Amino acid sequence: MKGRTIVLDHINDRQAAALMLDGKLEDFLIASDAPAPGTIYRARADRPVKGQGGMFLTTPDGPAFLRQVKGLAPGAMLLVQVTGYAEPGKAIPVTTKVLFKSRYAIVTPDAPGLNISRSIRDEDERDRLLEIAHGEMGSSGYGLIVRSSCAGADEGDIAEDIAEMAEMAARVMGDDGTDIACLAEGDSPHTLAWRDWSDPAEVVTDSGGFEDHGVLDALDEAQGIVEPLPGGGYLYIEPTRALIAVDVNTGSDTSMAAGQKANFACAKALPRALRVRGLGGQITLDLAPMPKKDRRGFETSLRAAFRADPEETTLVGWTPLGHYELQRKRGRVTLSEALR
Repeated sequence: MKGRTIVLDHINDRQAAALMLDGKLEDFLIASDAPAPGTIYRARADRPVKGQGGMFLTTPDGPAFLRQVKGLAPGAMLLVQVTGYAEPGKAIPVTTKVLFKSRYAIVTPDAPGLNISRSIRDEDERDRLLEIAHGEMGSSGYGLIVRSSCAGADEGDIAEDIAEMAEMAARVMGDDGTDIACLAEGDSPHTLAWRDWSDPAEVVTDSGGFEDHGVLDALDEAQGIVEPLPGGGYLYIEPTRALIAVDVNTGSDTSMAAGQKANFACAKALPRALRVRGLGGQITLDLAPMPKKDRRGFETSLRAAFRADPEETTLVGWTPLGHYELQRKRGRVTLSEALR
């Protein structure tokens, strides 16, 4: 099936969304019992962890952990936002840099100023969007980022979205409660699909859409450790408690350049493979043999591939043994856990 298709359905009574590109699963989101990223709490500082430079907080959904605290005393109340999913048995990761994100706009209470996405380069379009932003934000002291999805979008839709986020920001940031509470829920998978998968696509909302469009078969494949590569190679992706191990195998290719071809194919395929599996944390790549002179080209290809990925990933570099390491944000629940 050619084209771009967004399928909204449920799995085991959990809301889920799939993005199919030319019949292949490109992205997948599913609800979890854990607090969704974007959830905002009024939390209470509990106890500092001096060795880690952080503070444990108390929230309605359990303990949270805030890094890089300074001048925060136990018992203090503060607003925090969930940044990702915690490993089993660990505290919820949170930040004090609260953002209000929607399809067209991101309101930034701690960063004043109106900004247009750099990917929008047409000056007339930038002027149009800046005029809309000024009209909706007025004299607000909050900042605003106009997202790339605004390019060519209807003026009324953009204005409504900005106004809704600005109102939500004012309500949450103006909260004067004195006890722990959840002030805003993180977005559901269907809302996230509307928010972030903004390129034109066919949208399927019928019950049974996952089965009809091959999503269930793609998920069965993604739950395995093998990810086929173009040219006959494979990735073996195996999560452990410490890290994600990725082994690159040349498969049936026995040519002199087999290792180089498999590694460059890995660079292009890896973001999608990690994304649909919901994997994050420390990632170690055991690459196929290739000359050291090709390492720079591999890094360039890997950097380009992750640039379009929604999850923050840091390319750490080479180890003495010739492995390549990455650090990826745990922004999603793992597929194996979600479908358990």
